[in-house]
Amino acid sequence: MQAWLTDLQHLLAHGDAAVLVTVARVEGSAPREAGTKMIVTREAARHTIGGGHLEWKAIETARQVLREGMRTPHARRLERFALGPSLGQCCGGAVVLAFERLDVSDLGWLSTLAHRLAAGASTVRSVSFRSSRNGTPPGGAVGHTAGLDRQDASAESAAAVATVMLSEPEPGVETPDCLLWDTGTPGQGDGTMLLTETIAPNDWPVVLFGAGHVGAALVRVLGTLPCHVRWVDERDAAFPSPEAFAALGAPNVAIDANDAPDEAIDAAPPGTSFIVMTHDHSRDLDLAERILRRGDFVFFGMIGSHTKRKQFEHRLAARGIDPLQIARMQCPLGVDGIVDKSPEVIAISAAAQLLQAIEAHAAGLHAREHAGVAVPGTIHSA
Repeated sequence: MQAWLTDLQHLLAHGDAAVLVTVARVEGSAPREAGTKMIVTREAARHTIGGGHLEWKAIETARQVLREGMRTPHARRLERFALGPSLGQCCGGAVVLAFERLDVSDLGWLSTLAHRLAAGASTVRSVSFRSSRNGTPPGGAVGHTAGLDRQDASAESAAAVATVMLSEPEPGVETPDCLLWDTGTPGQGDGTMLLTETIAPNDWPVVLFGAGHVGAALVRVLGTLPCHVRWVDERDAAFPSPEAFAALGAPNVAIDANDAPDEAIDAAPPGTSFIVMTHDHSRDLDLAERILRRGDFVFFGMIGSHTKRKQFEHRLAARGIDPLQIARMQCPLGVDGIVDKSPEVIAISAAAQLLQAIEAHAAGLHAREHAGVAVPGTIHSA
């Protein structure tokens, strides 16, 4: 689940108004990528668009939009910030930030979006912004549709330029994306802008085998990341007590005390990452064989030495595993250059290597999806 979405639903359900700040466009170097979000209320700010002076100015602007809500409940605004000249940040680029004031009436489309993400479905969210002739985007009235809407709006709803729309992505396009389009009439200065973003499930699946010291340390790290972890070990006593597990603060981790841990491999969805660090080398070998026979994983790492890797390469080859698949096994586990073998250091190193694989996989998907896809000149909201 997108953390900002959960927090926003919670705030609005309690009757609070909030401003959703989105990095709508990035020009050059910037602290965060397009699509990054922050939530601002009168008292607090949650999540981050990169910190520094930019974030301070964004919070200030968001609270202005909140005050505008006294006259225009769904005030919206676009603002461009040059990071170097005006904000004194070293990035040197510029960002366009979208500010959307939301309240309890927005829970409909937020709930629809949350349910789709929970079901593993990507969704395109589209929001229009009306600008003045001088290019300064003022706030404006807005409506929204709670469901997936492909129908043309009535004349009355079409007058609400900033309608929040949810729709299906184009076939074959599932990765996150965020684009800002100028949909106004060329040369007329009417300045209508459309923000479209493909919001995709970002909780990648991980199966972790082994509840020893390193496994427990890795769980503490993974508990802070956008992933779902199935933590498997046949030794029930190896897991922390319910009280100790709750104290880890890792709600995205599920304990699986299983006498047949290889079942977790068969049950894992395509694109799962596997990490093996059990107490038994023969168990490690069996798990490695089963993972490599699947082949549809994003990452497979196993704790061990270079000697262990050599032994496993020979044994896996003897079991008929393709050498190209064996080469995908990351053992020793962790990024290069870190030699400390304490559980906490191994855990951080392993998590870093996992993140490298996740990001490389996501970049590859994005490149394949957008290869040869024409960019539309105009997008119309319903």
